[in-house]
Amino acid sequence: MSTIEESLRAIAERVKSHSSTMATEEAVKTAVVLPFLRSLGYDVFDPTEVVPEFTADAVGKKGEKVDYAIKIDGDIRILIECKPISVQLEKKHLDQLFRYFTVTNAKFAILTNGRTFNFYTDLEAANKLDTRPFFVFDVTDFNAGILAELRKFEKGSFDVSAILATAERLKYTSGVKQEIAKLIEEPTEEFVRIVSRNVYEGQMRAQVKEMFTGIVRAAFREVIMDSVKSRLSSALADTQEVIEKIDDPADDEPDVVTTDEEREGYMIVKAIVRDTISPKRVAMRDAKSYCAVLIDNNNRRPLARLWFNRAVKYIGLFDGDNEDRVIIDSLDHIYDHAERLRETAKRYAAPS
Repeated sequence: MSTIEESLRAIAERVKSHSSTMATEEAVKTAVVLPFLRSLGYDVFDPTEVVPEFTADAVGKKGEKVDYAIKIDGDIRILIECKPISVQLEKKHLDQLFRYFTVTNAKFAILTNGRTFNFYTDLEAANKLDTRPFFVFDVTDFNAGILAELRKFEKGSFDVSAILATAERLKYTSGVKQEIAKLIEEPTEEFVRIVSRNVYEGQMRAQVKEMFTGIVRAAFREVIMDSVKSRLSSALADTQEVIEKIDDPADDEPDVVTTDEEREGYMIVKAIVRDTISPKRVAMRDAKSYCAVLIDNNNRRPLARLWFNRAVKYIGLFDGDNEDRVIIDSLDHIYDHAERLRETAKRYAAPS
């Protein structure tokens, strides 16, 4: 497991178990923010790198400070403002960051309450901090995609251009997802009219509108569930023939036993990559030590390895020829690595 992933899991457990004790900014800094910065490779004990209580005279607000300024190669690049964990992060909490961003060389700002981390930059106007974050994550609920974004902020690989290259997409994708989520829970009158006008020809009176609002809300959820069921059913159907073959132990490995967990893990991996590569090309080959998920049943095209024959379970992920073994607490955690699995599948997507 990578250092940043280990650290985030430890921080997540701390937040889940001790959030009631993080009622002050200082508690959040000590229990969450400093360990988080350390996980990114910054020396929190070096005040020339992680500057606490940073102040800039040009701001014009006497005594006003931001909690931390991160220096990279001697220049301030990241500003951080902390709030107690009970505080709901809002636009008004950006005031200090907004002023300091303008008068320093900072390119990014982080606003956090110890659980939620909001990342900001100046996508809309140069040297003026956006009011909406381009990246948001909950430290108690992260996945492989979030880890990939956080790694861009590591001290050893910090690259402003690389971060900005995806920042705009992240910002607006996040915004659109939030709007869709709102529509699912509370469809607007305009949206209800749009989706119902092709199925209902009468006048949209109050009673009809109320009826269709409930119908649209339920239909939205059913569409999502149907999509999930369709993917799983397809993966199960494509998998059945392969599983039947694997159930017969190979002659050269008579002690190999394919477990239900390995079968389920294989199905999950296959379902994750089915939109990236044909499910028919994804095969399972079990061995004594691990269960391999291969493309075209070819050992030289590994997609993943399921190391389940032990007390601590791992999934082996591949970046090129190198395997990265990551601890998983349950089969559900395979979904945390969906993006890496899809990236690996893309390399084999061209027909063999």
